[in-house]
Amino acid sequence: MSVVVVTGGSRGIGAATCVKLAADGFDVVVGYTADHDAAARVVAEVEARGRRAVAVRGDVASEADVVALFEAAGGLGALGAVVANAGITGNTPGRLDEQEADTVRRVLDVNVTGVFLCFREGVRRLSTRYGGPGGALVAISSTAAGRGSPGEWVHYAASKAAVETVVRGLAAEVGAEGVRVNCVAPGVVHSELHAAAGMPDRPARLVPRVPLGRAGQPHEVADAVSWLLGSGAAFVTGAVVPVSGGF
Repeated sequence: MSVVVVTGGSRGIGAATCVKLAADGFDVVVGYTADHDAAARVVAEVEARGRRAVAVRGDVASEADVVALFEAAGGLGALGAVVANAGITGNTPGRLDEQEADTVRRVLDVNVTGVFLCFREGVRRLSTRYGGPGGALVAISSTAAGRGSPGEWVHYAASKAAVETVVRGLAAEVGAEGVRVNCVAPGVVHSELHAAAGMPDRPARLVPRVPLGRAGQPHEVADAVSWLLGSGAAFVTGAVVPVSGGF
């Protein structure tokens, strides 16, 4: 089985995705930004499922760090897939006119430039144009891209809308080169994102707006990623798959 790179793999949706893809038979590169202990725990969970893993620290907004991440993947074997999961909200919720320019720049740099860099490196290794075997790329967006996230994170929602545009455009560019490009858009999911933004009660607060009556779990998003990377989605590219309970 081939290797998958998962950015933001030390927690939440990223960690669940690493574990799920290990169960699917992938060896895993766990990309993370700061929490080495959390990344090490994910590596241990992957290894417990009989697969190899390595944790690589870096900032997806840094070209040099992303290149190093993919070089580490080469040390495990042939790349087969990329999951561009790393993303930030900027942490401070509020109206757009209350946001600092530096915060917005950082959110766009991580959420949009980070996906661009990871997908660029993935295409350079997977596309038949470069002698690659083909493969699949998946980005993690958010249903906020369609709602705009007013009063909380308009800049974050805008970054996720940009990610979905990248997915659609790149899918058209590289489809004939053996590379499928798709996106999963979670809704309200129990993860560390809410507490990091100072709103640990956010999932509970939004549940009344979710038709299925609950917040999602990280493993439910990971299941969708797994499907998009697998043979069952062999005729799927350029898609945005909501995992949102209808919200």
